[in-house]
Order: sequence, then C-alpha cells, then structure tokens
Amino acid sequence: MKILFFGRGVIATQYAWAFENAGHTVEFYVREGRKAQYGSHVNLEIWDARRSKKDQKVKEKWPIVTHEEIKENHDYDLIFMSVNPEQVSSAITFLAPRLGNATLLFFCHFWQNPQLAVHPIPLSQIVWGFPGGGGGFEGNTLYSGLYKAVQFLAFESAPTKRDLEVRKLFADAGFKVVVHKDAQSWLWNGFAFNVAMEIEVLKSGSFEKAVTSRVALAGIGSNMKEIIQVLEAKGSKINVMTRVFSALPPRAVGFLMSNVMSPKGMSYALVAHNHFKVGYAVREVIADARKYGINAPRLYAVEKN
Repeated sequence: MKILFFGRGVIATQYAWAFENAGHTVEFYVREGRKAQYGSHVNLEIWDARRSKKDQKVKEKWPIVTHEEIKENHDYDLIFMSVNPEQVSSAITFLAPRLGNATLLFFCHFWQNPQLAVHPIPLSQIVWGFPGGGGGFEGNTLYSGLYKAVQFLAFESAPTKRDLEVRKLFADAGFKVVVHKDAQSWLWNGFAFNVAMEIEVLKSGSFEKAVTSRVALAGIGSNMKEIIQVLEAKGSKINVMTRVFSALPPRAVGFLMSNVMSPKGMSYALVAHNHFKVGYAVREVIADARKYGINAPRLYAVEKN
C-alpha cells in the first residue's frame, strides 16, 4: 500500500514506521513551514510490544518523507488520520476535497457522533479504528510505546472491502486486530477513561506528575465514579474496565495503577513524555454532565483549568 499520514504526530509516526518496516510506502503531510522544521528524519525510541521481550526496545534514526500539499491526482491507497478531537472538524474539511478514491482511516478519540463529524466524506470510504500506543516528542526524538492490539470499530453488521483491506494491513504488520461491534459505546468508554486521567493531569500539571502520584492515580477512580453517570445518561453500554474503575475504592485504583505505571514498564513510557495540552475532552464531558443534570463536583472543579 501507499499510505499518507496526516500530520507527523506520535501515533502517525509510530504506525508509519511499523508499516514501512512491513514493506509499505509511507509519507507524511505536514502544514506549510513544518517540513523544514521537522527535517528529514526522526529519532525513535520505541517500546514495541509486537516483538519478543528482549527485542522490544528499539532505538534508531529513521528517515522520513514529508509533503506540504496533497495533490488532487495523488495515488495514495490510504490516508491515516489520527488527530485530537478538537482537530477533527478542520482535518475533515481539509481532506474532503483531497481524498480522491483513497480510504480514510479515522483513528481518533471522539465523544460526539463520528459518522456525523466526517460529513461530507462518504461513509463508504471510511474505516474506523483506534490505536494501541502513545508517547511524546522531546525535540526530534519520539519516546513511545506500541501495543500489539489495534482496535477497529464496526458501525455496520458486515465489514466492507475497505475494512478488510485495512485490517489485513495491520495484521500483516504483526498487529492483533480486535473488532468492536458496539462502536459508539466503545468510543465513549475509552474517551471517559482518558478524561478521568486528564482531570488529574489538569490538577497535577503534567502527565508525568499525575502517573507518579498515588493520590492522582486514586483520583482516576473517583473521577470514573462521576463520569460513568454521564455514560449511562448518554445510553452507553458500560464495559468491564469502566465498571471496575468506578466500583473499586479509589485507594485500590491508585494501588493498581501505580503498579501498572511503574517507571520500568511500557505503560509509563506511553505517558512520561506526553506534553499534550489537556482540557478540551474534559470540557466536552462536563458539558454533557450539565446537560443531564448530573452531580459531578470533581468534574466541575477543574472546569476553569
């Protein structure tokens, strides 16, 4: 496949590297002026869970190809879009007249209805998924972790030809493909957990401070107790992880999370270098909490952060 990655963010860079290693052609679209800023390579320090434990840590200087325009007569088979929720609208507006016959992989967190958000791109050209990984840049070096499992979302009962092609792309690159049939509920639950953590990031000042504080990690459980009410009000099915985090005593959540977030582990690598400015997703959930008249003091307390 010939694949264009929309932006040179953390998720795009990780999967582009993985697909190029699997024999595909990968290129990046970046905004005007960013090509010179990003340069001709990326320094990678990736924890790759597809590999055996002794070979999981990868360190290399990886050359990349970037463009500051997408030509109308391009020959890309797939355009990979993984952006923050507040960027979806502008990304779709930009890509709609430039998509051509390519498949668009919508690989994003999203709280609203994603099928409405991608208009005017035909739904028949879109594959819905969600990454398994994260990290952050320090200068031109990406510190990140890449899980083996990749999530795909089924809004229709039967997969399309494009769905099958993209799932095969990931499977052939060594990823485990997981398909969720209740796509909207799965997105809502994942978004809710991210917001529960982002609340603690707003209070602590950074992801690294949040995940190294037992108090902040316990707060994730307290936050989930409030957010689960919003999920239920929206008519979402509640998954196992959401129920567990909202049911356990906060101290138990803090204890469990502190073990998961050990500085020597992959989960810590996913957040330690994450400098993303949080807040937008939290405000979206707060707006729905107010809409449904939900008592959520922890949510409302960070509203002005």
